[in-house]
Amino acid sequence: MLCNSVKSKRPRTVIDHILKHGFITTDELNDTYGYDHPPRAIRDVRENGIPLQTHRVVSPKTGRKIAAYTFGGVGNIRRGRIGGRKAFSKKFKKLLIERYGARDAFTGEPLEERYLQIDHRIPYPVAGEEHTENVNQYMLIDATSQRAKSWSCEHCENFLSFRGIENCKSCFWAFPESYTHIAMKQKRRVDVVWEGKETCHYDVILERANKENVSIQEYIKRLVQKQI
Repeated sequence: MLCNSVKSKRPRTVIDHILKHGFITTDELNDTYGYDHPPRAIRDVRENGIPLQTHRVVSPKTGRKIAAYTFGGVGNIRRGRIGGRKAFSKKFKKLLIERYGARDAFTGEPLEERYLQIDHRIPYPVAGEEHTENVNQYMLIDATSQRAKSWSCEHCENFLSFRGIENCKSCFWAFPESYTHIAMKQKRRVDVVWEGKETCHYDVILERANKENVSIQEYIKRLVQKQI
């Protein structure tokens, strides 16, 4: 059975629970197993090529509808994914740092190497592990950026339906250096970090935004519009 080939703890936990009970809910992932981000555990299973179907059930704890997951059809098994993501070597991380610098790919913020994670530019469930030694197919990001990217990708129409690699190639979350959309939506974004002595500039902008009763993001947009 393909499920028995999965050894990693998190997806193995999900698989064993479904084998025993027929399904697993987000409440169980959170309360029973302590996973504070249940979709990540579900994604681990899917990244191993095991199809899961999502259903809605009523939570006995809150009375609200929550997600429940069961195994999908055999025809949806994605061959070649058993074992999930491969671990990256320290040498490969060094190559990425030499190429991009020790900074977050989205914010540009310099960070200590230990805070940087290696992430597929194109989500693993879409492209798989086809370019393990190609630094052009990976990026360095911190945990906050990784969570933001994961959430956006998991709710993207392309990710949910089409799984088109070309769509991902033109997305901000894959190539923030050059993109035409963000998760299939016509958006543009810039992440700016004020550091050290620069923080006083941020404080001034925030104070002025508060006086005009707008968010700092809206105030900065207004400043830009005046210059265009």
